Amino acid sequence: MAYRLTRTSVSAGLSYTRLIRRALATTSAAASTADPTSATSDNRKGSRRKHLVFNNRTGPSLQHFLAQPLGTQSTEASNAEPEVVPYMATVSDWGEGRKYYVEVYGCQMNVSDTEILMSVLNKAGYQRTMVLEDADVIFLMTCAIREKAEDRIWSRLAFLKSLKTKARPDRAPLVGVLGCMAERLKERLLESDRLVDVVCGPDAYRSLPRLLSLRAMSADGVANVMLSADETYADITPVRLDENRISVHLSVMRGCNNMCSFCIVPFTRGTERSRDIDSIVSEVRRLSQQGVREVTLLGQNVNSYRDTSPSTAFGDSAAGGSELSRGFSTIYKRKDGGRRFAELLHRVAQVDPEMRVRFTSPHPKDFPDELLQVIRDSPNVCRTIHLPLQSGSTTCLQRMRRGYSRDAFLELVHHIRSVIPDVALTTDVIAGFCGETEDEHRDTVDMMRTVGFDNAFMFAYSMRERTHAHRRMLDDVSADVKGRRLAEIIDAFHETARAKNQRLIGSHGLVLYEGLSKKRARPFGSDDYGHKVFLDVPAGMSLAPGDYVRVRIDRASSASLTAAAVEKTTLARHYCDYPQPGYLDSRSSDHYLNDMAAPSDADRAFS
Repeated sequence: MAYRLTRTSVSAGLSYTRLIRRALATTSAAASTADPTSATSDNRKGSRRKHLVFNNRTGPSLQHFLAQPLGTQSTEASNAEPEVVPYMATVSDWGEGRKYYVEVYGCQMNVSDTEILMSVLNKAGYQRTMVLEDADVIFLMTCAIREKAEDRIWSRLAFLKSLKTKARPDRAPLVGVLGCMAERLKERLLESDRLVDVVCGPDAYRSLPRLLSLRAMSADGVANVMLSADETYADITPVRLDENRISVHLSVMRGCNNMCSFCIVPFTRGTERSRDIDSIVSEVRRLSQQGVREVTLLGQNVNSYRDTSPSTAFGDSAAGGSELSRGFSTIYKRKDGGRRFAELLHRVAQVDPEMRVRFTSPHPKDFPDELLQVIRDSPNVCRTIHLPLQSGSTTCLQRMRRGYSRDAFLELVHHIRSVIPDVALTTDVIAGFCGETEDEHRDTVDMMRTVGFDNAFMFAYSMRERTHAHRRMLDDVSADVKGRRLAEIIDAFHETARAKNQRLIGSHGLVLYEGLSKKRARPFGSDDYGHKVFLDVPAGMSLAPGDYVRVRIDRASSASLTAAAVEKTTLARHYCDYPQPGYLDSRSSDHYLNDMAAPSDADRAFS
């Protein structure tokens, strides 16, 4: 039994507060009617759980809220932090020192979301614990992009059930599922043999403390999976999972409008909306002051960033900005105006010349020349561009609704390399999409060799419910064929990546030192091009995380480099001694440091 509360219910003249009171009262009435000992009856085998679900689609019927009259209750909102959520305003049971434990699965956006929810929970009086057995609440931040990712969560939930029922029956922790899987499978999670107590979607983290309170009050399972058209959490300062990390991921926009036929993201993350540029730049300044040496700007489609809010620091937003990469199209109408990603990247890079800046994950359609020029002309913007291919076949790309052809993608690659000669390109590739033929697969293998990507994330296709492919297509490529095709794509990637990396042997590069590797405790760091670099550090050289090191590449594989540490340096000094190709080809390295401080073409363009 699930009571679903949606915005559509407001049109009937009922406030959210009244709706919830009536839903909870109806839940209690139904339970007491079924069994006078309802406080314990839910523990009996075969009983049916009663859930309270907040979502965007299905609303409750009138009888859900007319089961019995309610007495007069106070409607005053709680003054407790975090921010008051109107439709949960009567709940006041806060953390009071209760401990929570969180496990993160999936992409870097989930890491960023975890740091946001930790801030919300800490303000509400909860405390994080690093010991699972000490937790009063256990959260799993989940991913729904592939079936294998969801299978891991179901296995973990089964383990946590044994912890609740066997290891700690006297103090059983609540279990919460958060993130994309929460939005996609909310009812199944709540009805899954008492595995889950709270389900919270990506846009509902502000309500999490009160969902926990509602769960404690009466409902057997509580879910808030409402998707928002404007939630960006811009006003929340994240609590970092690792306060000592020198590299941080910073969310600048959420959601995706592209509606690729294979992708679940628009259905679990909602439509695109962007944080205001002032809040982003302010957060980057704080990170710089805290000693962070690298920031990665995050978004499901990060280079479609579009900020239309008023800015106190950067003036009015510019007109235009809706140009697509040549040969690319969309299935939705793009909007003009607003500050675009090129300006955001430029403003962030200006904050600290010694802080490296990356971004992920972009879409190939959103690479105007202005963006390429910012990457080329900003020494602290890493010359790595993630360019998701997905397939090397034009006909397969059409079924995927990617909005480009094989030739258009190759033309974009050529153009990017003409502007940024030493750029590193990384990609995503899917093997065995619906209807994929051997010829289409060979096109993809050929594309991997033609482009020569520096890194690649390659997976066999996994159909997701609710996607266009799930509604209109058949997952007709067998698992064996998918596996073989994936192996051939992987082999093609390693072949070209190994050859490219070996050409770097003997060259000098700049590495940001990160510390010792987990497996073998080897000194390592990363270069501007996304390579993991293991370091041979000479005796007498002392390195601390966050140091820049000039290195000489000695060995190379398809996945990593090994280099001799030559000397500690700074980002600015290194690129003065070793100017980057492109913009600086026509400039004197003697003026390089002055160029970094002087107004650039981008400064004038965005003024």
